[in-house]
Amino acid sequence: MRVDLFDFDLPEACIALRPAMPRDASRLLEVMPGKPLTDRMFTDLAECLRSGDVLVLNDTKVLPAALYGTRPAREHGGGGPVHIEVNLHKRQGDSNWRAFVRPAKRLRAGDVIQFGNGDEACMAGALNARVAEKHEGGEVTLAFDFSGIVLDEAIARVGQMPLPPYIARKRAVDERDEHDYQTIFAKDVGSVAAPTASLHFTDAMFAALDARGVERQTLTLHVGAGTFLPVKTNDTTAHKMHGERYEVSAQTAQALNAARAEGRRIIAAGTTALRTLESIAGEDGIVHAGAGDTDIFITPGYKFRAVDGLLTNFHLPRSTLFMLVCAFAGLDEMHTAYAHAIASGYRFYSYGDASLLWRK
Repeated sequence: MRVDLFDFDLPEACIALRPAMPRDASRLLEVMPGKPLTDRMFTDLAECLRSGDVLVLNDTKVLPAALYGTRPAREHGGGGPVHIEVNLHKRQGDSNWRAFVRPAKRLRAGDVIQFGNGDEACMAGALNARVAEKHEGGEVTLAFDFSGIVLDEAIARVGQMPLPPYIARKRAVDERDEHDYQTIFAKDVGSVAAPTASLHFTDAMFAALDARGVERQTLTLHVGAGTFLPVKTNDTTAHKMHGERYEVSAQTAQALNAARAEGRRIIAAGTTALRTLESIAGEDGIVHAGAGDTDIFITPGYKFRAVDGLLTNFHLPRSTLFMLVCAFAGLDEMHTAYAHAIASGYRFYSYGDASLLWRK
């Protein structure tokens, strides 16, 4: 499909730079096929769902994956030291990460990047990585000096929360983001972007859902920075998605298959949960436990197998995520919904308001 079909004008004032406080004080736009749009508050979510519905949450935890370091001066050529910005986006083994770097042209294979206090021990805040391989589009593979949990702890000391570019361009990351950009149920470290639809949940909301009889299940998809990459092609068929790691337990798969067999609805909390479920579902809608990578790219015309409803924030024009919601709820319907949201003062993107979409 033509990428320009997914374009729309968005005023800068609509981009949220901070989340609503408390978390569940955000707004919620309900989009149901064949019915008028409904303006709600996120605290109304339980009333929108039925007893027996299953809400599927992504329990991934965000790693402080925005790193700032220095490539020391080279002995032979290359000039003096260079400041390097790194955004980790996919783990590759215990000590290696794929990452986007700037300026990539000032790096070559074998270069060392020093993060934190380069003249101190790692435990005092230093971390080094070697450029193991260069790729296209400003991407490299970094081989760190440490591995496993020791590497995670070192990254946590020297890194910052990886706010999306459209927020980071407007303000600096601060201590509030360490709390705000993490769900209250985050468990499995590995994401470099938050599953933002779930940032709205609070303990009070979970209590309301429990009282309503809504079942909750979890899965894990480690969100990569590729989720924020713009679509630079003119046609969706030419766009390449980055793979992301997922894991779905046998218990979760069994619960979802039981719900499907009983005619109960499955609602994905976020596009990450939806993409995982659609990746592991067969043609018959049965989901299969397991772990692996998914690069599923969902555009209009896709036949959904596993998900009936989608809770999600408002997305970028021409983005793969806006294409996904158009596939789910209808291209014309989502353009109408987004025009209404803009006119009504809804807040967009990661720290913005939410929408509840029902499959067309």
